[in-house]
Amino acid sequence: MALSTHRASPSLAWDESPPHWKFDVFLSFRGEDTRWGFISHLYRELEFWQAFKIFKDDRELEIGASISPELLSAIEQSHLAIVVLSPNYASSTWCLDELSKIIESMEKGKKRILPVFFNVDPSDVRHQRSSFADAFAKHEVKFSDQIEKVERWREALRKVANLSGWDAKNYKCERELIEVIVKRVWEKVRPTIILSDSEEKLVGIDFRLRQMRLLLAPEEKDVRFIGIWGMGGVGKTTLARLVYEKISHHFDVAEFLFDHGPLINLQNQVLSQILKENISPVWDEYKGTIFIRKCLSNKKVLLVFDDVDSCDHLEKLAGHKSWFGEGSRIIVTTRDKRLLTERRIELSFELVRLNDNDALELFSHKAFEKDQPEEGFLELSKCFVDYVEGLPLALKILGSSLYKRDLEAWKSALDKLKKGCDAKVFNSLKISYDALDYMEKSIFLDIAFFYTGVKKGRVIESLESCDLSGHYGIELLIEKSLITIDQHNNVRMHGLVQEMAWEIVRQESREEPGLRSRLCHRNDIFHVFMRNTGTEAIKGIRLCLPRLEEADSSWNCECFSKMPKLMFLEFHNLIISSGPKSLPNSLIILNWNRYPSKSLPAGFRPNILAELKMQENNLVRLWDGRQDLPNLKYMDLKWSKSLKETPDFTGIPNLEELDLACCDGLVKVHPSIAVNKKLKQLTLYGCKNVKVFPSKIEMDSLEFLSLEDCSKVKIPEFGEGMKNLSLVYASGTASEELPSSIEHLVGLTCLFINDSKSLQSLPGTAIFKLKSLRELGMSGCPKLKKLVENTGETKDKPPALRQIFGGSSMKRKLYMGFTGLFKKKGPEPVCLALPSPGALSSLQGLFLDYCNLCQGGIPDDIGYCLPSLEWLHLSGNNFVSLPPSIKCLSKLRFLNLKRCKRLQQLPDLPSNEELSVFADDCDSLKMLSKPSQQGRFTELVSFRLTTVNCFGLIDNEGLNNGIFSMLSRLAAQGISPSSLSLSGDVFRPPFDIVSPGSKISEWFDIQSEGDSLTVELPPDRESEWMGIVFCVVFANQKDQFDYFQIECSSPGIRREYSVPMEKPGIRRDHLWVSFMPRGQIQDTTSCSIRFSFVAHFYTISGCTPSSNCVKRCGARLLYEQDLKNLLDGKTNILKRSREYCDSEEAEPGEGPSAIAIGSSNKESVFKRLKA
Repeated sequence: MALSTHRASPSLAWDESPPHWKFDVFLSFRGEDTRWGFISHLYRELEFWQAFKIFKDDRELEIGASISPELLSAIEQSHLAIVVLSPNYASSTWCLDELSKIIESMEKGKKRILPVFFNVDPSDVRHQRSSFADAFAKHEVKFSDQIEKVERWREALRKVANLSGWDAKNYKCERELIEVIVKRVWEKVRPTIILSDSEEKLVGIDFRLRQMRLLLAPEEKDVRFIGIWGMGGVGKTTLARLVYEKISHHFDVAEFLFDHGPLINLQNQVLSQILKENISPVWDEYKGTIFIRKCLSNKKVLLVFDDVDSCDHLEKLAGHKSWFGEGSRIIVTTRDKRLLTERRIELSFELVRLNDNDALELFSHKAFEKDQPEEGFLELSKCFVDYVEGLPLALKILGSSLYKRDLEAWKSALDKLKKGCDAKVFNSLKISYDALDYMEKSIFLDIAFFYTGVKKGRVIESLESCDLSGHYGIELLIEKSLITIDQHNNVRMHGLVQEMAWEIVRQESREEPGLRSRLCHRNDIFHVFMRNTGTEAIKGIRLCLPRLEEADSSWNCECFSKMPKLMFLEFHNLIISSGPKSLPNSLIILNWNRYPSKSLPAGFRPNILAELKMQENNLVRLWDGRQDLPNLKYMDLKWSKSLKETPDFTGIPNLEELDLACCDGLVKVHPSIAVNKKLKQLTLYGCKNVKVFPSKIEMDSLEFLSLEDCSKVKIPEFGEGMKNLSLVYASGTASEELPSSIEHLVGLTCLFINDSKSLQSLPGTAIFKLKSLRELGMSGCPKLKKLVENTGETKDKPPALRQIFGGSSMKRKLYMGFTGLFKKKGPEPVCLALPSPGALSSLQGLFLDYCNLCQGGIPDDIGYCLPSLEWLHLSGNNFVSLPPSIKCLSKLRFLNLKRCKRLQQLPDLPSNEELSVFADDCDSLKMLSKPSQQGRFTELVSFRLTTVNCFGLIDNEGLNNGIFSMLSRLAAQGISPSSLSLSGDVFRPPFDIVSPGSKISEWFDIQSEGDSLTVELPPDRESEWMGIVFCVVFANQKDQFDYFQIECSSPGIRREYSVPMEKPGIRRDHLWVSFMPRGQIQDTTSCSIRFSFVAHFYTISGCTPSSNCVKRCGARLLYEQDLKNLLDGKTNILKRSREYCDSEEAEPGEGPSAIAIGSSNKESVFKRLKA
């Protein structure tokens, strides 16, 4: 929330914003009675001392024609009217006309009138007696032909006399009366005084106001408490002020309260509008609370409590909904989300930072008084914007400080920022830190220095190992908006908040880093170790260099001896020539990448060590003999090339994770690891020289075991208690058979034993007991000939595996486990063996690529046996068609049929929400599926079909009806953005096809040569259009590439759309047809949007864009009538030309298209509607 150059915010509504009055007060009086006495004193007090803007009906104005347009306008544009009724007031027709207009304005609800009875009796005014009777006697004679005017004057006097006002004779002197009048004017005018600058607008405010509008619900009569929470400087107060300005005039009582100062003062501020001068201020908190409950219970109240940091004041000022009348709204802003929870404020939202565009606009306004940076300042402006990460307060402070400064001053200011936080920003953010207790401050500082970007669970464990309440502390800091948890469950902290934390620690000792409690900056750490200035004050050191850096000879590791209280140590990418002779035994976290020594120091006894992470080191061994490390949970020694053997694990009973991946020199794993009861993960991936490994393991807590590429290790026997092991990666081991004890792994879901060159058989009976097994990988096992040791007869096998054998040789059988399979290539055809229905109910992926499956090789009942199947890979096989039961695979999302050279027709496809079918390079493909079955796609959300190089699809009505039936279903459902598949920053469109073709039909009424086009959008009120259909012609590419994709991008869409393709390359031109739902277009109020289509080619060396791949593009706005025509068959969408497909050697772009999108009606639907 922040200020910019225009005032243009959406109405929050309790119907509209308060009117902006030109005058605060209109004074109506009889000049000859009061001009030089009472009126002059009142005017001076109002305008000069209270700064109100007053319109005074001076004599000079009266000299002109009867009541002028200027005077009428002044009455309309005044917030209040003070009518001073004196003895000769009624004798002036000018005054009476003026009063009539004031009364008329009041009755329209636009004016408040405050009458003053000056030397007259209110009763005489009401009944027109005394001097008022004399005046009207004259008026009736003078205006005998305008008697209705006279009656209007009389009625105006009666009405004004009935209003509450002041009788001058009740006051001792004029001064006392004037003081009372000024006080009342202030009470009436103050709620509409603008708290923020009315000349400016709030950048990024629109969405926030919409959020507030939903929570405030002005049409509801209930009492509502609404919370706004967020970090300091994010704009909570600014938003609350704007809301207050917009709606306060709709309430009987409206107060904006800053939660500072004594409670008594705040109570009196709330009560002042009710009690006015009738009672003395309250001086007792309890009585103040009683008064609030009693006086406001029948009033429509708006209270804004700003920057609340405790519940105390809130409890005594707005303790319960029952304290206020119907329609009341209580708004609370705070940095502490927990406070809202404690006060049971359920309607709340977090005010987040500005996005990059809004941040740049705000910064530019402050720095340049423009919406964008001036020429030459753009990149520097972006640096400042990136630095503050969208925090409005910091953007305003930094932008203002750079106003009218030259480029060199900007560069200098940026360098200064990199060294420390701006003082004003620091002081604002530090308010949240100061509210923490000692333990909470320690947790906050530890996170700022050591744990940003670390998994929440690991941070909690690390903090608790330091005797800090990690879980409670993390939750509290989240509630106080000091940290966040990202979508990957990592702990995050705003950059400026982290800078604030660094500055707090820097203030512990400005000159000497060695006297500070925490160090994380390179220069500070180098200073301490090169000058040997370490002290016992240092509790943690974290040095994470962006690239390898070698310290010079002055680096002194003996500095560690001066740090007896060091608990956290992390070095990353630091190269030093020699290691330390000692390390503090107080260490809890030791993370030293590229540790230089061959072992840890001999005297190092870190009894409270919880994490040991030493990757890419020179260690030959960790230590000699046994070490008692009861708190050690994590040990990571990846890429320790020189490590020969692991330590004795007997003294590490609570170890949970051990990672020894890629320790090439490792020969022996200590046998004590086999009985570790707490170990959850054991990784030995790539330890190809390990010879000594336990033959049996009994790790009851183990969940993950990796022995991949341990080519000299056999898979061990498993203990009966190993029920938690779910993932076993044992590819490339020396096992000749799987141990029968694998049956104990009842929780096993994935088993990979690929490339096991010695593996000869599987324990079939044991495998059948693994009911949770979902993935089984056995490829590349040349000696594996049979599934069970003794095959016996089929009837003797467990019912879960009833084989269907094809071919003449047992060696060519295709064996299949519970979720995967073992396949063998061979010249003779094979058949897929499936178990009885239900046995493979958990199978999600089936991979049968290049298995020489011929017609009949896939069981007819495949759709009934695999109810959970999501991925079916059948590429490179020789069948002609697929079984009809494929349509019964209700979970299928991915069907790969690439390079099935004999495939002629696709079966009916499942009517699933999401489906991708890849049928590239199927030379014989002529039909997709039966046209009559295409109407089944009733639940379709996303569909993709690629038929690259399938030139046999000619004159196919099935393709025509099928594809566009799918398109119509998608459009009719109005695809929402949340239902789309995401891949990085690129959206996969909900519908797209790729097929041979070189021309775009006239059905696409918007066409352009090259790789871009502009689509003119209809007016937003025309709700019939449902989206845009695109058609792109792209050329075949002869260059070498691994894969390429075409992207559709535009500033007007939410994400880029793309279609990827892989080699072998496209032999001729193709078409990409895709549908973009209307919901993906960010601003449908724009007149037009320009779309660009760019191809990117990817190789192992990187990505290269191509400017000549896309030849032509077309588009069409899709309307409901289009869909009806498609569904009724009235529109001929796809045209095909045999000549294109028969001319195998035709050059790209020559000849008619294989697929063209067309219609007999060439006129745009949009143009027809506009006509």
